[in-house]
Amino acid sequence: MQRIIDMNGFTFKIDAVNEKARAATFTTPHSTIETPVFMPVGTQATVKALSPQDLKECGCHIVLANTYHLHLRPGDELVRDAGGLHPFESWNRSILTDSGGFQVFSLRDISKITEDGVGFQSHIDGSHHFFSPEKVMEIEHNLGADIIMAFDECPPSDADPLQIEQAVERTLRWAGRCAAEHANRKFYHGYPQALFGIVQGGTIDALRSRCAGELTAMDFPGYAVGGLAVGEDIQTTYRIVSFTSVLLPFDKPRYLMGVGTPQDILECIGRGVDMFDCVLPTRNARNGSAFTSYGKINVRNAMFTRAFDKPLDPECGCYACKNFSMAYIRHIYMAGEILALRLLTYHNVYFYMELVRNARKHILEGTFGAWKNDTLSKMGKMTGDKQPE
Repeated sequence: MQRIIDMNGFTFKIDAVNEKARAATFTTPHSTIETPVFMPVGTQATVKALSPQDLKECGCHIVLANTYHLHLRPGDELVRDAGGLHPFESWNRSILTDSGGFQVFSLRDISKITEDGVGFQSHIDGSHHFFSPEKVMEIEHNLGADIIMAFDECPPSDADPLQIEQAVERTLRWAGRCAAEHANRKFYHGYPQALFGIVQGGTIDALRSRCAGELTAMDFPGYAVGGLAVGEDIQTTYRIVSFTSVLLPFDKPRYLMGVGTPQDILECIGRGVDMFDCVLPTRNARNGSAFTSYGKINVRNAMFTRAFDKPLDPECGCYACKNFSMAYIRHIYMAGEILALRLLTYHNVYFYMELVRNARKHILEGTFGAWKNDTLSKMGKMTGDKQPE
């Protein structure tokens, strides 16, 4: 549909557009990613409870790792010496690393922000560290992910407009420093890395517009929408996503950071987003919750004690749903067996991957809007959630 954009070893091609929803093919040095895509979060270079083979069976082509956590443990230089994250975690498909900015700024009570960067204490042992744009680029180059994120300032949800404006200004200055450092650094692991800029601005349209405009002028190969799902109501999140998406280049990837539920993902696909990540599939699994075609359920509920002939989701084709009853999964969860966490996590990740696969299918067919509404209606009937207007 559109010309292929070649970005120094990365390509991005729009395959179809259905209203604002997009289906694209994004090629990195390690895999070809069909969008919309959900990226499971592997904070410590592992998606909790799942092996790389499990992830491949679920259809994952890209996972996340966390710069802050891996810098502290085991150390990014150790990962570099192991050949980068791909061989270190035995994952031969794509990886994205965040910049650690969200984690650092969540430690505001024990961190100090200056123009140079942020000083903070480790949550592990209290040791002192300093992240500057240049240091973050060094760490992310050591880790060797295909896609790396610029170091940005993520203001708290209750920040006043002046604080948000200052955060935008610093984010833009730091983005320029990240881009310069990235351009001057060698690629340790023999393949290029794509640096994405992050749009900040809180819920203030003028600041979002300014940040997007100035980042676009820096010509990053992709852009993220950051600073959302940090306390604002969901309708405001959707409004900002709609507003910001159209400010970003049509022919480059758009990534919404840390947003989240199946409903959120479908709504934001419909607002022009290509890439998503969130900890919900894995975190909720550890708490006994499963996402299903009919809404979220919790296996701790006594009503599932004798559900011998029912899987977690009758419409799901994952390993857990094809082989185990809800009664069994509830039993092993209540008994504290590790297999319960593995099966619930496997199901949730598979469910998310199937959700975006179906979204892509309906975008290509030109039926995304009607399918989205039907899917959300079915999920909402069980949970009682009010869907967006």
